[in-house]
Amino acid sequence: MIKALIFDFDGLILDTESALISAYADVHAAHGVAFDYGHFLRSVGHADYAFDPWHAFEKRADRAALELERRAFNRERDLQLPVLPGVVALLDAARSHSLRVGLASNSGHAHCERHLARIDLLDRFEFLACREDVPLPKPAPDLYKLVLNRFGLRGHEAIAFEDSHTGSLAAKRANLWAVAAPNPSTAHHDFKHVDLKVASLAEVKLDVLIAKFGK
Repeated sequence: MIKALIFDFDGLILDTESALISAYADVHAAHGVAFDYGHFLRSVGHADYAFDPWHAFEKRADRAALELERRAFNRERDLQLPVLPGVVALLDAARSHSLRVGLASNSGHAHCERHLARIDLLDRFEFLACREDVPLPKPAPDLYKLVLNRFGLRGHEAIAFEDSHTGSLAAKRANLWAVAAPNPSTAHHDFKHVDLKVASLAEVKLDVLIAKFGK
């Protein structure tokens, strides 16, 4: 039986990933520097992807000042982010089915909790597993295993909702059912390993998933 739903955060509940890329683009535009969108796009969903976001600037550029500008643009964009389609309906359906609800995110608690509180969804999650809670981030299965252990469940008793290759791979490595709902920043990712891919969570019918995965 399906007993729990576990959600990713960035790019699934809020499209913070596109907002982050746009904030970097804002800084580049403000300084008249060309912005390599593809370079930034490759970093989405990869906690261990290292690159210099300011490589297009002169070497003498004040990177600390540029980062402060980026954060200001990012905060402004984040405050305008709507909850992505289907998220609230799926949380409502989970409640009506008495399913446990958790979060597994490569971001930190402060980031996730601040956003969830702003959109009034923090109390919908029984447990939040975030980057600082485990030895390894996704694609390692640690975050999902932490939620499963807290709930006292096995992988096949839970459905994971992800937007990226890295996150969905982590879910499968923890033996969960994986549903992928890519956003504009992750549409190019490989999702061959997932159990279901949808254009958005608005397409997801929980009754159908339970019947499909809960056999």
